[in-house]
Amino acid sequence: MLSTELFISGYQPEDLVMKPAFLAACLKAVEALAADTADGGPGVIVGFPRKGEAGRYNSVAVLDGGEIIAIRDKVDLPNYGEFDEKRVFLPGEMPGPVSFRGVRIGIPICEDIWGDLGVCETLAESGAELLLSPNGSPYYRGKVDVRHQVVLKQVIETGLPLVYLNTVGGQDELVFDGGSFGFNADKALAFQMPQFVEDIAISEWQRGVDGWGIVGGKVSALPIGEASDYRACVLGFADYVNKNGFKSVVLGLSGGIDSAICAAIAVDALGAERVHCVMLPYRYTSEESLSDAAACAKALGCRYDIVAIEEPVSGFLSALEGLFEGTEEGITEENLQSRTRGTILMAISNKFGAMVVTTGNKSEMSVGYATLYGDMNGGFNPIKDLYKMQVYGVAAWRNTERPDGMHGPETNAIPQNIIDKAPSAELRPDQTDQDSLPPYPVLDDILECLVEQEMSVDAIVERGHDAETVHRIEHLLYIAEYKRRQSAPGVKITRKNFGRDRRYPITNRFRDR
Repeated sequence: MLSTELFISGYQPEDLVMKPAFLAACLKAVEALAADTADGGPGVIVGFPRKGEAGRYNSVAVLDGGEIIAIRDKVDLPNYGEFDEKRVFLPGEMPGPVSFRGVRIGIPICEDIWGDLGVCETLAESGAELLLSPNGSPYYRGKVDVRHQVVLKQVIETGLPLVYLNTVGGQDELVFDGGSFGFNADKALAFQMPQFVEDIAISEWQRGVDGWGIVGGKVSALPIGEASDYRACVLGFADYVNKNGFKSVVLGLSGGIDSAICAAIAVDALGAERVHCVMLPYRYTSEESLSDAAACAKALGCRYDIVAIEEPVSGFLSALEGLFEGTEEGITEENLQSRTRGTILMAISNKFGAMVVTTGNKSEMSVGYATLYGDMNGGFNPIKDLYKMQVYGVAAWRNTERPDGMHGPETNAIPQNIIDKAPSAELRPDQTDQDSLPPYPVLDDILECLVEQEMSVDAIVERGHDAETVHRIEHLLYIAEYKRRQSAPGVKITRKNFGRDRRYPITNRFRDR
């Protein structure tokens, strides 16, 4: 039985591994699991963080006959993007295979098959007959194809079959999508497990004249595009809420696309009975938004309340009247509306124990189109790493599809008018997002060039974008860093999310001129 990387602790344990008591508890769990193998049943390969004589290691233990019969340590420690293993672990020595019931098994751990240190080649040269690789590989769109190519490279170089086992579930911002698989030495896909669900696969091995191979494996169909992004959002959100012990969630339902898709994700993840939507109208809230929010809550089947904010906003403005005398009304008064809404949602959270869901997309978070202590209030954001046009894409997809295991309606989770109408914060009369931002297809392309690809301004302009617009978006991206540092965690979907992957200084005067 093969488990995933750092199975005992969970991945990533981060600085927990610096606590001796935590490492001792992990070892105790491994020893207890080893004792369970004394009955002659299957052996177990289990990942855990261990304390060695020289320091801490990312390790696997091979358990059989009631004992730990072998330990192997990860050699190649990743130190990029969301990975920070060199900070807490030491690299292990180049491993040899483990002899298990007459079979010599190589156990390269995650990056040992991704990197260029030649771990798999060394295992093959030292007599390994097959390779079993425990992984903790987070999701981004298209990641399964990348994993297949990584494994095929090792299969070709070693001439050995390789099983790739991946973690399933959410851990803070990261979503581990599973999708475990195996390739035979002839480069044929022997089995493919599903994504985003816990599952068990029993692989049958036969030894032939050319060595070991997997026979009769099942190949599951995998979601692609918006389907995989949506399922990642749901899994990451569900695990964050459930693993942190929240019984329910509350969110402001504005009648716009972002809060609507977040409500749909919450209902699909938790069930309608655990989701509370609140409309918080002000004098600029349109009748269209009121009817759209009510229709969305009805479609999702969740609780829906209206709490008007005219009176509390007026109270704030009255309290500040003396200080603000002689000034023009503007962004400050707009932000008071947002902060009033945030205060009310936090009060509901405090009173009833529901986690506040914050609903800003990556386009807004990139350019600071959000209010600190207002619409940025919340414990978790399921769409934090989706650009605005990706939000529209997953919303349209969810209206026609419902994956297995989702709790929401079969189709039409989001009223079509919410998808069709122009987005607006409704903080002043007749406001639309495009009053102060370029059209979202343009904005998103510029942002993907700046954030995901780190392209120069000149290169982005060469794609056909207006130079002044690109410079302005770059400026907004940099000056909004302080807001992003104070934002709620959210599901990582892209290759470069804010926080773990993209780390820029707040104090930063560089501009690409």
